[in-house]
Amino acid sequence: MMKKLALFGCIVLLSAFSLPQTALQAQDMTIGFVDPHAVLQRMPEMRAVEQRYQNFADSKYQEYAQKEQELQQAFESFQQRLGVISEEARQREEDRIGELQVELQEFEQQATQEIQQRRNELMAPILNQIQSAIDQVAAERGLDYVLNTRTSDADVIILYVNPEIQEEYDITEEVLSVLDV
Repeated sequence: MMKKLALFGCIVLLSAFSLPQTALQAQDMTIGFVDPHAVLQRMPEMRAVEQRYQNFADSKYQEYAQKEQELQQAFESFQQRLGVISEEARQREEDRIGELQVELQEFEQQATQEIQQRRNELMAPILNQIQSAIDQVAAERGLDYVLNTRTSDADVIILYVNPEIQEEYDITEEVLSVLDV
């Protein structure tokens, strides 16, 4: 029992001495901040990327609307002929409409994936360019970490930063300068 108590006392004593050292180590880190959303919005390439993305998405939406209209027309035609067709013909038409519905759902899923993939393809060069600029500024300033201040939807991630620290370590304008924006 005494050995356990002595061991516990040593652990408490060691941990008490290690806490201040850990806090000092954390204070030695240099952290920068960047708002990539602001960088993206100010890059001239974004206008062309957004236009190409929108054109691609619009074409997929038009294809979807056309397939949806075909399904609607097939259903309306079936409804009009329902009273005059045989049971066998009714079953074939119901099966065909069911297949059209499945095709429409599959197209929607595939189109959504293709639109997201196209967005990623279009954004990749710009995001790589921004990352290179962030890396360059971070290296020049001797930063250990660079935190993103916003999500891709422009929602704030960092809820509070001391204004003096924010001013000193916000590298957004430097990143824009490296990008010649």
